[in-house]
Amino acid sequence: DEQLVESGGGVVQPGGSLRLSCEASGFTFSANGMKWLRQAPGKELEWVATISSSGQTTNYLESVKGRFTISRDNAKNTLYLQLNSLKTEDTAIYYCQRTLLGSRRGQGTQVTVSS
Repeated sequence: DEQLVESGGGVVQPGGSLRLSCEASGFTFSANGMKWLRQAPGKELEWVATISSSGQTTNYLESVKGRFTISRDNAKNTLYLQLNSLKTEDTAIYYCQRTLLGSRRGQGTQVTVSS
C-alpha cells in the first residue's frame, strides 16, 4: 500500500526556518512527480510546490517563491520542503502527495509560526 509520512514540523518564530520531510513507500517514488500542500485553520487546502520525478523542474505558489525550496532524494524515497523566512501566514498543516490524480496524502505535519 502507498504510504506517505511527513515530519519536521514545529513551532518557530517569524523569520525562522524548518525542513519538512516526506518518506514514501509502496510505489515507485522515482517515477512520480510530487507536491506539497497545506491547510491553514479555517481555510481550504492550498497547493504549495511541485517537483518533477527527476527533480529538475519545480514550481511554487507565488507567496512562497524565494522562501521555500522543494527537493527530493530518489535514492532515499524522500521528499523535502525547506521553509525559510517563515511568516505567521505560513501556519498550517503541510501534506505531501503524488501529482497523480486521486493519490492519497500523508497525515501531515503541523507548522506554527508565532512570536
